[in-house]
Amino acid sequence: MLNSTQGEVRFDAGARAAYAADASNYRQVPLGVVLPRSIDDVLAAVAACRANGAPLLVRGGGTSQSGQGVNEALVVDCSKYLDRVLEVDPQRRVARVQPGVVCDALREAAERHGLTFAPDPATHSRCTLGGMIANNSCGPHSVMAGKTVENIERLEILTYDGARFWVGRTSDEELQRIIGRGGRQGEIYAQLKALIERYGDLVRRRFPKIKRRVSGYNLDQLLPENGFDVARALVGSEGTCALTLQAEARLVKSPRERVLVVQGYDDIFAAGDAVPELLAARPIACEGLDEFIIGGLRERGLRLDDIALLPPGKAWVMLEFGADTLEEALAMARELPGKVITEKKLLERLWSIRETGASATALTLGAAGPDPVVGWEDAAVDPMRLGAYLREFRALIARFGYRTSLYGHFGDGCVHARIDFALRSQEGVAHWRRFLAEAAELVVKYGGSLSGEHGDGQAKAEFLPVMFGEELVQAFREFKRIWDPAGKMNPGKLVDPYRADQHLRMGPSYKPVEMKTHMRFKSEVGDGFLRASERCIGMGKCRSLKGGTMCPSYRGTREERFSTRGRARLLQEMLRGEVITEGWASEDVKEALEWCLACKGCASDCPTHTDMAAYKAEFLSHYYERRRRPIQALTMGRIGEWAPYAAAFPKVSNLLGSLAKAVAGVAKERDLPKFAPRTFRSQFRPAGRGRRVVLLDDTFNNHFRPETASAAQRVLEAAGCAIELPAERICCGRPYYDFGMLDRAKRTLEHALRVLPRDVPVVVLEPGCLSVFRDELPRVVPGARIPAMSLAEVLLEMDFCPPTIEQQVLLHGHCHQKALIGLKAEQTLLKAAGCEVLAPDTGCCGMAGSFGYRPEFYETSKKIAALELLPALHAARESLVLADGFSCREQIEGLAKRKTLHLAELLEKGVRTLFP
Repeated sequence: MLNSTQGEVRFDAGARAAYAADASNYRQVPLGVVLPRSIDDVLAAVAACRANGAPLLVRGGGTSQSGQGVNEALVVDCSKYLDRVLEVDPQRRVARVQPGVVCDALREAAERHGLTFAPDPATHSRCTLGGMIANNSCGPHSVMAGKTVENIERLEILTYDGARFWVGRTSDEELQRIIGRGGRQGEIYAQLKALIERYGDLVRRRFPKIKRRVSGYNLDQLLPENGFDVARALVGSEGTCALTLQAEARLVKSPRERVLVVQGYDDIFAAGDAVPELLAARPIACEGLDEFIIGGLRERGLRLDDIALLPPGKAWVMLEFGADTLEEALAMARELPGKVITEKKLLERLWSIRETGASATALTLGAAGPDPVVGWEDAAVDPMRLGAYLREFRALIARFGYRTSLYGHFGDGCVHARIDFALRSQEGVAHWRRFLAEAAELVVKYGGSLSGEHGDGQAKAEFLPVMFGEELVQAFREFKRIWDPAGKMNPGKLVDPYRADQHLRMGPSYKPVEMKTHMRFKSEVGDGFLRASERCIGMGKCRSLKGGTMCPSYRGTREERFSTRGRARLLQEMLRGEVITEGWASEDVKEALEWCLACKGCASDCPTHTDMAAYKAEFLSHYYERRRRPIQALTMGRIGEWAPYAAAFPKVSNLLGSLAKAVAGVAKERDLPKFAPRTFRSQFRPAGRGRRVVLLDDTFNNHFRPETASAAQRVLEAAGCAIELPAERICCGRPYYDFGMLDRAKRTLEHALRVLPRDVPVVVLEPGCLSVFRDELPRVVPGARIPAMSLAEVLLEMDFCPPTIEQQVLLHGHCHQKALIGLKAEQTLLKAAGCEVLAPDTGCCGMAGSFGYRPEFYETSKKIAALELLPALHAARESLVLADGFSCREQIEGLAKRKTLHLAELLEKGVRTLFP
């Protein structure tokens, strides 16, 4: 039956491995994965499950933290194709969307009409509306307009047995019509009516009277006083009852101006005590975080500039105020003491601390103790009692010998906690279970909810009787049975659940293999390739479609296995040896990593700094030990070896290159870079006097763009430098890593260490080469160091005052440049030269060394460029285009037909006016 779908159907080990875990502590290997292209494909997938009695799980962005995003079932992932905003009606203030649309995409569409979709969890850049509906997601602005449940008007749903219909608020007359009409919908509605008549008084009595009650089914939405709202009753059902085909979402007015007030407190308890008074000021968001989040970031050297913006304290509350005018927002903000921030970029930076801080500190530094995990993550109480609850909760944690950070949506009394549960031993798990039982009792004591945001899934569901009592838990069972009599929709989650300690991803049965590696994997959170593979905790920032660099291959393909998280899951499964059993010889892992552009964006953009470029090079080095490498490994991977010989006959080499693209494994659509008539080294003449520096004549700027190196020489001499070249020609070996040729990479670096001086700055013009000396060198040759610097860094160190240029410049940074070095030095020099610097977020160019030249990746390379870079170039048609990366320049000139300049060439233009 699945053979008839137009969607993508996968039962291979790689797909099953990529979807075996989410952002929770749990792991369950799915039966297979379906990526539907249409609603008909969804219908076919459900029909196939029904015909075979197979369980079904519909998954959104895979960022669930309670285990509801994994199951031994057929996984239907709508995020690749069913991802559109179908309609926005600004008059009715509703939007109709497909289930795979990302939250930010809906919010952007609504903002064009001055509206917004209020729920905005920390994962808003990648979570889907279908997933938000399943989990009843919230976010900081639930203070303004509630959880997802309050923001859903209607749903078109599909049941496991094939019934398809729209649900929503139901009048008495409509309810009678639906029941009278009969059929599956009439049967369901009749049973729901009987259910709420039987349990209604108990629902009124036992459901917590707080905003953030996310635990359990929303039976309260079926009460007559709530309009028998079947859509809202299904929100938060975690895919256990029906799946969403379309959703009609409520939109609210979006404040035009927003102001942030940041307050410092002596401790998190004082911050909690202050919440009632703070809410009286009518903020649209009220967030708290403690010193352990900030201290963890400081220890890691992360976000230090942003942390410096915080007022003194050991805990902080961030309050956002919104209004039509800045004056109105400021008037509300100034009613409270604290640091007032109005600049949009500063607001975003501070919110980012709150959104990513916990993930960034999710790994224990060194080898001391277990990592903080999400085993008790999001309980909620009445915000009026928050301070008292926090004191008892912290005391409970201390009594069990745990450590934690505390943060969360204080305006709604929702507390997040990453606690260092020891889940890898039977004793640790037993201790954890005792903690869970007492933590549940404590929440109930304060009239709260076990889950205030992430849902019950498997992590909390076992303890629902503590919160609701056995009779209401029985009502939940009956609610699920009405929708899913066969019990095949995400079984074992929320109702009749697996125990909290079953299916643990890294529990007592976790026995991965530590493999010997060529590169050194040593970091602040522990050593070895196994520990490196564990860095990914599944929060999925790599699936964001905008912002930063990570992850270009996901953005270009929308494939989970081609995201940083997907690749990390494949590597983890490879080390487990259960689903992926071939180790370093795995074709599934090899395919996923070959699609990695090795942009290093994840090394900086990922909160846990999962460095997939390094993992790719290591894996491929082992994979190809017993296999022949592709032709591109010779033609592009070893370009540093053969380029000097080809450069001796540039006309012949250029002609042969153009004729032999197919043989060389180059896409026919690509123009190969041309060898220059003369290399830079052949025309170099030392002339400067002053500070001694070595200018690296790398493969690309020596053989293909010698004018860049010549310009750099002139600028450095104008700055007071005496330039010399390395005594022998050297290459950093950057292309080797793309093909796992680590033996050659090591020999190349050892040669560089012999040739280059250790006490003289080495000016490196190509960012990819600079990243080798900064990043790969200590991995390949432990303890080695080369004093490599970018041109901008050297010039700033020398207090070089650039001549006036006064040009508008679009600055595009090479991915390695952005990930490891940043563009601050370049921007400082350009502004000192009087340039108007445009530095839009251009993402990855899509070329990535050899990636964009290979026929199998060419179309994706173009698509990646078209996401951010090409639109930015189009919007700045009159600007000079500055790009230091050789591959970036080739991509821009090839696709956008725009001339590019290296920083050296732009500065040399100014130098030439002073010294003609």
